[in-house]
Amino acid sequence: MNTRIVIGNSLDPWRNLAIEEYLLEDVEPKECILYLWQNQNTVVIGKNQNAWKECRIQLLESEGGKLARRSSGGGAVFHDTGNLNFSFLVDKRFYDVNKQLEVVLGAVNDMGIKAVFSGRNDLTVDDKKFSGNAFCIRKKSALHHGTILISASMEKLTRYLEVSEDKIRSKGIESIRSRVVNLCEYNPRLDVPSMTQGLIKSFERVYGQTQDIRYGEEGIDQNSLNKLNEKYESWEWRFGESPRFDIELNTRFPWGGIQLGLELQQARIAKAHVYSDAMDEALIEMIPEILQGCLFNSDYIAETLSQVKVGTQREEMLQDIAGWIRSKGF
Repeated sequence: MNTRIVIGNSLDPWRNLAIEEYLLEDVEPKECILYLWQNQNTVVIGKNQNAWKECRIQLLESEGGKLARRSSGGGAVFHDTGNLNFSFLVDKRFYDVNKQLEVVLGAVNDMGIKAVFSGRNDLTVDDKKFSGNAFCIRKKSALHHGTILISASMEKLTRYLEVSEDKIRSKGIESIRSRVVNLCEYNPRLDVPSMTQGLIKSFERVYGQTQDIRYGEEGIDQNSLNKLNEKYESWEWRFGESPRFDIELNTRFPWGGIQLGLELQQARIAKAHVYSDAMDEALIEMIPEILQGCLFNSDYIAETLSQVKVGTQREEMLQDIAGWIRSKGF
């Protein structure tokens, strides 16, 4: 397999996410790219999340921070320069989450810290999360990216992120701060440069030595990158529309939380808006089209969702949603 390593030199989240998407589209056959990057004072939300419900936006921006939305599913995370982000951008045929996680866990273990993969998307030490992972699959390539909390500001992380009470109850935790940890607490000598070198070493141990190490925007077409940058910094991408819903429903499943906002016209669903931290961002994006035009009747909506054929795991998720809606009895 061919490999490439890209080391970012920007702290701008919109630019960094633009580079990530550029690399995702630039993956060559039989290639795996490791992209390491950092943001400053940033909250990054999942592709299908409601920005206003996940982050204290006014506080963040008043203190010079930025809100960004990534291309993958999952929940909101806080980034500063005490955090290192990693991205695996891979030919879809060779995408292997376990192999990719082996790189990250190997690097952390090399630092004398025993880490494991836990739950649906977390890397933990002593049951405390130091890394959230998310995923995005394209036609020919795939993305797996995540955070590594090394010495991030827990005070800012706690102040900027809004965490729903349902999520806290479902995980049996008292606060967001109680379930996350900086790796420097386990190895005080650990810092971002040493973790960067550790990841490179572990990546080459798993995938083989690479001769292609690039820095910043080296080798990237600037016109294409600038267009992607415009998308990521745009209001439309980061916030989207904030409609006034006629009906708003919220719940949480083992696979993630969901907020369903419905605009009604003549007893039918004129438009549906679905927000979620589910990892399967593609399924969440299907639901509004499925619901549009449905009678506003819980049994009818549930039956419509139950009849969709999209593969076993996705159908099980739709059955969960259908059962929840049917229980509402409207």
